[in-house]
Amino acid sequence: MNTPRTTLYRDKQHGKLLGVCAGIADYTGVDALWVRLAFIILVMSTGIALPAYFVAGILLDKKPAALYTDHAEQKYWQGVRQSPKRTAREIRSRMKDVDRRLAEVENFYVSSNPRLTAEIERLR
Repeated sequence: MNTPRTTLYRDKQHGKLLGVCAGIADYTGVDALWVRLAFIILVMSTGIALPAYFVAGILLDKKPAALYTDHAEQKYWQGVRQSPKRTAREIRSRMKDVDRRLAEVENFYVSSNPRLTAEIERLR
């Protein structure tokens, strides 16, 4: 799954320095404040975090401006990146619910309209 919406980008629009932490926050769905705090803790505890940040800032592409149409789409794709199987289960569940509701509507109209029932039976 390597679409533009499932790729890690650096987010200069919401970023402070190079946008790496904001990009990670967008990718994971975690608030950028927590990602930045985790980065500061990593910088203080290890020496590799700061060079890794600049390398990521150089290697990562800039986030496209029109990647998401709205906030709901952004949340959906964050869910896909976090757990694709869970997202697929949720979509399957929604489709089953729509199918069930459609069957109820069909049953209501067919059972209360004998002319429609006869026409449907004639078509079979």
